[in-house]
Amino acid sequence: MSEKKIDKTSEGERIAKRMARAGVASRREAERMIAAGRVRVNGKVLASPALNVTARDRILVDGKPLAEAEPSRLWRYHKPAGLVTTARDEKGRATVFDRLPPELPRVMPVGRLDLNSEGLLLLTNDGELKRRLELPSTGWLRKYRARVHGRPTEAMLAPLARGMRLDGERFQPITVTIDRQQGANAWLTIGLREGRNREIRRALESVGLAVNRLIRISYGPFQLGDLAAGGVEEIRAKVLADQLGLGKSVRSLQPTRKGAAEKRIK
Repeated sequence: MSEKKIDKTSEGERIAKRMARAGVASRREAERMIAAGRVRVNGKVLASPALNVTARDRILVDGKPLAEAEPSRLWRYHKPAGLVTTARDEKGRATVFDRLPPELPRVMPVGRLDLNSEGLLLLTNDGELKRRLELPSTGWLRKYRARVHGRPTEAMLAPLARGMRLDGERFQPITVTIDRQQGANAWLTIGLREGRNREIRRALESVGLAVNRLIRISYGPFQLGDLAAGGVEEIRAKVLADQLGLGKSVRSLQPTRKGAAEKRIK
């Protein structure tokens, strides 16, 4: 019996997107899996992610049939300091996945929090949802509380509000409010709409302030609230659909317009 022909027309959807919707991996990770020869479509090893698939195609990942896409789900997780936001760590450090409840399905983090940062980390079972929530075009504000060593002033923080270039990277404007001074330390509230590697720490260090504690308190409309450290709580499907501006299906996610009002979800 001959193998089914692979559909290379515009019908269907890209194979990496289909894998992401099934919760196998993010789109980027799915493309790496394809490049490594781990994916077969209709009996043929796939060499490129430039392929559209439909419900008629038989897809195997590591020899196992690709599962049907499950409903999109999103969780709030209060990440403690001292955990890395990766599935595996080459240095053997504990990861957030080592501490998640065993009954949780396979999930992926939306963005990252570095080893010493804590607070709100969103988790999802849908690689496509993860990608969309991380897109700068979504325009969601991420808020943090930062404790810094030093005595910040409005003049000192002005370069952050204007946007700055560090190590060849252009940082978008960062809003900073001085909350209070406590001896040699001060507490700040910080807002930004993109998440470059260690962006807050690097930006504050550039103006002479050393961060000694960093807590993410919100990601768009989703709030850390009173969720205890290490706690996980699923966001209700209706709330998720409403906040993402959807009709009936979270899988048909469309980003809300930049700057749109955000209802807070605890």
